[in-house]
Amino acid sequence: MKEDFLETALRLRQEHKPFVVATVVDTTGSVPVEMGARMLVVGGRGAEPELIGTIGGGKLEARALQEARRLLGQKPQKDAVRQKFFSWRLDSDIGMTCGGSVKVYFELVWEAQNWQIVVFGAGHCAQALCRLLTQIDCLVTVVDTRREWLDRLPESSAITPVLVNDYGDYVARLEESQYVLLMTMGHSTDSPVLVKIMQAMPGRLPYLGVIGSKAKAARLKADLLAAGVEPRYAEAFHCPIGLPFGTNAPGEIAVSVAAQLLSVRDAALQS
Repeated sequence: MKEDFLETALRLRQEHKPFVVATVVDTTGSVPVEMGARMLVVGGRGAEPELIGTIGGGKLEARALQEARRLLGQKPQKDAVRQKFFSWRLDSDIGMTCGGSVKVYFELVWEAQNWQIVVFGAGHCAQALCRLLTQIDCLVTVVDTRREWLDRLPESSAITPVLVNDYGDYVARLEESQYVLLMTMGHSTDSPVLVKIMQAMPGRLPYLGVIGSKAKAARLKADLLAAGVEPRYAEAFHCPIGLPFGTNAPGEIAVSVAAQLLSVRDAALQS
């Protein structure tokens, strides 16, 4: 049973599903549960929770489920509560006839499943970036027209390769919460995607970046204006991408881009 519980917790982490572990860490007097009993509560905001394991059932478990749901229902902010500890008298606090008391520790295991990154292009720089992002709690979708480059991506449950006939085909599938990077083969393939994004969701993505130089940024701005994008949105993207350090080596570009993504994410969580 112990191994099954741990294996389930590991699987949930690998699937980037949020869950709460509720563990009875102490008991006193007459109680319907043994010390060490625990349960997993799986689910998120608006979802009906799934229970795995038990801490005794009845009113005690119902109260524990209530507290677990509160933890799971938080918004994904940096200062979200991740651990809570309760000491309950079963008669006065829970409404049971038992006269004992229990102490229950709650821990929220909440990966950054809400932090989704979409990378258009699976070339050398994107490959280096994806290898780095596998070490960070995020979900990465990589879109490319070339199967052979998608096949080179690191094997990870956090990375989803998507083969398309045209990069622009994927724009309709973007969500406004996603961080988007355009790292395709060059201006001729980056620009049409950027135009489509700005026409579909101008200024609404938390991060939109295009790999390239300041000169490329000027050309992209001209393309957006020519496509009828409002001037205030024609500069609403990062180009060059990444923080200003390092060389043009793919590995160093990856570090600077990941650092910028983390900076933007943390600023949003604190706002």
